[in-house]
Amino acid sequence: MRVDILGVGFDNVTMSEALARGEQMLCADRAHYVVTPNPEIVETCRENAAAKDAVNGADLVLPDGIGVIYGAKMLKTPLAERVPGIEFGTGMIETCARLGKRVYLLGAKPGVAEQAAENLIARFPGLIVSGTHDGYFKEDAPVAAAIRDSGADMVLVCLGAPKQELFMAQYGEATGAKLLMGLGGSLDIFAGVAQRAPEFYCRHNLEWLYRLVKNPSRFGRMLKLPLFLLHVVGAKRK
Repeated sequence: MRVDILGVGFDNVTMSEALARGEQMLCADRAHYVVTPNPEIVETCRENAAAKDAVNGADLVLPDGIGVIYGAKMLKTPLAERVPGIEFGTGMIETCARLGKRVYLLGAKPGVAEQAAENLIARFPGLIVSGTHDGYFKEDAPVAAAIRDSGADMVLVCLGAPKQELFMAQYGEATGAKLLMGLGGSLDIFAGVAQRAPEFYCRHNLEWLYRLVKNPSRFGRMLKLPLFLLHVVGAKRK
């Protein structure tokens, strides 16, 4: 049963439970996809019906942002824990390396996915990267066909929201992959062109503050968090 937060249903799982379900989907006989909404994506879903349908249609919906965890508590429907998308993605990459599954990297600027592939292969011995493609494309179908031709079992779809969720919902089956994951800017981190927040910020749920300090242009996006909490308060009153 999912926990509803402003119209988005989140799976109430721990990281270990999410990884176990991810492995089951990876070894299944049909396509599955995973989304990792934060408050900004929830707010997008409130305004965009197609995005909302794509997010709620996922086989696994993980609470990426700490704001989602606070919102769930405020609504008295607490979630087990925050499940950061990049940590889930890293765990599933490690699973692919262990099982001999093939991974495709989709998204980011030209050259980033290739660098991410090199870094991940060095980090996880045995990992097979079947292909890469940047996120700057105009037609989705040829990209889905390229993924299918690569023989990928799992795809990291890092196109930003809601483009990545819409792509997975419409083209998941066409890719031939068994598991697709929407992971936003994770390829930049895997490639080393962006850095995750230091441990202190992660441990105290302040990654949002670190990203804002490093990139002040994100301020407009960060305003979605107080807006999200205001909407949670309104839902609680109702």
